[in-house]
Amino acid sequence: PTEFELRQRNNKFANDVRSGKKAVRSSRQDKLAHRSPLSLWALGIIVFVVFGGLLFELARIIFL
Repeated sequence: PTEFELRQRNNKFANDVRSGKKAVRSSRQDKLAHRSPLSLWALGIIVFVVFGGLLFELARIIFL
């Protein structure tokens, strides 16, 4: 495709998105806006500490 055709397609796509049509792929800014502030590793460690502590506490109460 020529540069003119690419510009036409880009303009059509931008106009469609502005008019309310859903974009096929979300933009990088949209992806960053929907990301969790915690990484999966940090979330896993927090869950491990909370549930691990809970299990140890239940084991202490039951067996001691």
